[in-house]
Amino acid sequence: MRISYGVVKNANLVCRLSWCALVLFATSFSGNLTGCARNKPAAELPAKTVVDFFDVRVGDGLARIQIAVRENEMQRGLMERRNLGPNDGMLFVYEHPQQMSFWMRNTPTPLDIGFFNSSGVLEEIYPLHPFDETPVRSRSRSLAMALEMNQGWYHANGVKRGAKLDLKAVSAALKSRGFTPGKLAVAP
Repeated sequence: MRISYGVVKNANLVCRLSWCALVLFATSFSGNLTGCARNKPAAELPAKTVVDFFDVRVGDGLARIQIAVRENEMQRGLMERRNLGPNDGMLFVYEHPQQMSFWMRNTPTPLDIGFFNSSGVLEEIYPLHPFDETPVRSRSRSLAMALEMNQGWYHANGVKRGAKLDLKAVSAALKSRGFTPGKLAVAP
């Protein structure tokens, strides 16, 4: 019995030493793997989508906005949304300057819409009423962006005609969505 115990004792010692060596090897190897993952280029990160929010200054106000660029995103807009935060909104970015027209089909939240030119200057602001399908048309025919915010946001933040949209932040957000700002009506 004593010999068996010695064999088992030696086997356990060899097993423990092998286990320690394996753990040390695995730890150093996995450290290299995680080191590689940390150095992953930004280009490999997935692009942001219309549901992601971006902080953008509008005049003296700070808005947390989603950006709609594709036609289906623009058509959907803020329909059926009841959960907008106090500084939340949606920026619609167009390819070419144009006259704009918006309505509130299936939109229960009262909004204000601001129309911006390609230099990011706010030219017009209008109220939008829940579920009202009457088009609200801009006067200007040279607009590049429209920003829908909770009704009263522009007034509460002192944002008036002539206020400037932070185009650097908008350009960075567009890039993170996979769009080239220069191909849109935004002058970066």
